[in-house]
Amino acid sequence: MARERKRSDMPPADLPMTPMIDVVFQLLIYFLVTIHPKDVVANLDVFRPSPDARQEQTTTPPKMIRVTVFAEGFTINDRPVDAPELDKLLSKLASIDRNQTILIMCTASSHHEDLVRVLDLCAKSRLVNLSVVSTN
Repeated sequence: MARERKRSDMPPADLPMTPMIDVVFQLLIYFLVTIHPKDVVANLDVFRPSPDARQEQTTTPPKMIRVTVFAEGFTINDRPVDAPELDKLLSKLASIDRNQTILIMCTASSHHEDLVRVLDLCAKSRLVNLSVVSTN
């Protein structure tokens, strides 16, 4: 005959989770406070190239060219010009240095199409370093 298991009248044991979680958090805080990480970046061996003598020569930074767009026309470095003359000047600047800094300033009364015309002239001349600013 098979034996029957004895069933106890005691309820199953419940483990309280709150004290265990408290202990885990205490250990986590302890390890975070006491850890001393190594500075890995300071110990890297980096071989840098020696400075090149050609790079030591200081080059003068290019002068910034200001093109201002007004409602009645354009100025380049505070000199009034019309669109064909502006095209010639920008082409001449591009032949000297295509990375020349061109600051295009638009007044509040200027027309959007005039700004687009100046940007088109710069693109036609293949000038690449452009900045557009609006002024009051």
